[in-house]
Amino acid sequence: MTPLDTPTPGRRIRRPTCSRRLEFDAAHRVMRHESKCRHLHGHRYVAEITAAGDHLDAIGRVVDFGVIKEVVGAWIDDHWDHGTILNRDDRELAEFVDARGWRLYTIDGNPTAEILAAELLTIANGLLRDAAAGVEVVHVRLYETPNCWADCALPDA
Repeated sequence: MTPLDTPTPGRRIRRPTCSRRLEFDAAHRVMRHESKCRHLHGHRYVAEITAAGDHLDAIGRVVDFGVIKEVVGAWIDDHWDHGTILNRDDRELAEFVDARGWRLYTIDGNPTAEILAAELLTIANGLLRDAAAGVEVVHVRLYETPNCWADCALPDA
């Protein structure tokens, strides 16, 4: 028996969660931005991926932290790390990047921290669902700088 099996009388325990921090470097440009971010520039992003499960595994975990790194971290490494993330409508810059063989990832809308957090929540959920039964990504926090971040979470998470 664990504390999750026997909650304090009169109190409901939420589903257990665990979070993994993943870091990557990427360039982006925010089209129509009113200041500096309208120019191509880069960040050292930090993503915090929070997973939840209805039950803990045989040794008391939602999911092994290493699985989050192996699955979600590998996707980030393959698609975003040391690449350029652009709005699909930013065609001229996308053609410039692509013509040079540089890593390019395009997204619907501007690659703001908010939109990238939502994109990563969706992608990480699909990846982790396939890798760990009964586990879902319920929250992503994406730091664009140490002082600025965006959160995206599933409803009722």
